[in-house]
Amino acid sequence: MVTGLMLDIEFLPINDELTIPLAELQFRFSRSSGPGGQHVQKSSTRVELFFDVVGSPSLTDAQRVRLSDRLGGYVDSAGVLHLVAQSERSQLRNREEVVVRFQSLLRMALRRRKHRRPTKPTLASREQRLRQKRGRSQVKHMRGKVEGEE
Repeated sequence: MVTGLMLDIEFLPINDELTIPLAELQFRFSRSSGPGGQHVQKSSTRVELFFDVVGSPSLTDAQRVRLSDRLGGYVDSAGVLHLVAQSERSQLRNREEVVVRFQSLLRMALRRRKHRRPTKPTLASREQRLRQKRGRSQVKHMRGKVEGEE
């Protein structure tokens, strides 16, 4: 269970249609990479979050397909979503960060995109475009050689 800012919740709200039980999330802890000192070399503050997209009972088939399509870079061949957080010195803060990122990533991936309605340019905009083209053509035509005075 995530504590601290997440306040001992059992279900993680994603959007109006979906909440995921925290029991479906698996965490793995390891040492963070990069320079450090005694703290980095001793403590396992890096947090990896795993979520089984293919086997999750919380997701509908449509949600499963949408997540697999839109989060292809985060989902491995076994259908498991994988996120990592290691920017904080505290394991708890890294855990909270990865859970918040997981929430926002799923929310973004499950959002339905607006259907685009194709439109045609108006008659006035087409005429304006042609007027501007004629004007540019005239300017370029006037750049030719000057004849006459000798």
